[in-house]
Amino acid sequence: MKKLFVFLFVPALTFAQVKAGEKPVSSAQPQTATAKTADGFTISGNVQGLADGEVKITTTQGEQVLVKGAAKNGVFNLAGKVEEPGLYWLTMGKEQPQYIFLENTAIKISGKQSDIKNIQIEGSQSHKDFLQFRKAFDPLFANLNAISFQIQQAAEEKKPALMQQYTTAITNMNKAVGEFIRERPASYVSVFLLSITKQINENVSELEERFNALNPSLKSSTVGKDLEGYISFAKIGSVGSEAPEFIQADVNDKPISLSSFRGKYVLLDFWASWCKPCRQENPNVVKAFNKFKGKNFTVFSVSLDQQKESWVRAIAADKLDWTHVSDLKFWNNAAAELYHVQSIPQNFLIDPAGKIVAKDLRGEDLDKKLCELLGCN
Repeated sequence: MKKLFVFLFVPALTFAQVKAGEKPVSSAQPQTATAKTADGFTISGNVQGLADGEVKITTTQGEQVLVKGAAKNGVFNLAGKVEEPGLYWLTMGKEQPQYIFLENTAIKISGKQSDIKNIQIEGSQSHKDFLQFRKAFDPLFANLNAISFQIQQAAEEKKPALMQQYTTAITNMNKAVGEFIRERPASYVSVFLLSITKQINENVSELEERFNALNPSLKSSTVGKDLEGYISFAKIGSVGSEAPEFIQADVNDKPISLSSFRGKYVLLDFWASWCKPCRQENPNVVKAFNKFKGKNFTVFSVSLDQQKESWVRAIAADKLDWTHVSDLKFWNNAAAELYHVQSIPQNFLIDPAGKIVAKDLRGEDLDKKLCELLGCN
């Protein structure tokens, strides 16, 4: 079953950092807007009914204080500097923290303490984009979360229908991400959005295409660099990429390389004798092997077993009449780590040139894809 994603809207990353070597601005007295530093930000606030007390801006992770001051009669002023626009917490006294997408500009905050969730933050284009992001994506996150919880609690017979709803929700989310990025290629909220939704997009090529469409300054930002690293990692084993080479020993301790199958379509199948879903899927793989083995197709299985006896016994019991290899290192199997395998069964369909053309093919999907490539006559 697919991994289920739950979005609790508290970003798991600090989207911006204090400039290296620069201490957070601190003041026991409210700063005035005229105290703006070069290329920095100023915040002038007037929140009716706000109790006198400390006002501060902190990172969304780790509670690092960027700047702090004091409110008196609802009025406060802050000044500081960020290396790049990012998401922070704005905390006014004992009120619930509010998100602010901060950038180096003059920002005005206004509103009422009685309606603190709807305070107005003006002057930051990034924050304006962030509000559009919330408007578009909060309902999508909520829907995806609701379906995820339903799947976790549902009886087995109801899960297939719910999984269809989940797949639709993921599709809608990815479509909305694409639209947001196209409309705002120069917004820091766009790279933020790509980062927090990257794992729901199984199409790494699409994720890379959207990343490359961003303004160069976004790609070189802190989050942009992290995202670029993620894409490079995720491309390994992705559809359209070159299948990484490896060599492991077969049941007779003979080293076998993946490249030795070059010129054939190869189903690289990761499994184990102790894996019940793998054993349940094996008859489908056997059926496909017997149907297409005369059409330039074979299977190459990598086992995550630890005990050779159990591995060999399962091969015989399930009638898996193709090449098998393993280093008997369980989840530390070198080939599994190379292909970023985190659950089994998992497979990769590799074409005669060594390119991955499909992955995670199960049951009828495997037969359908092989018919598409090799014909069923």
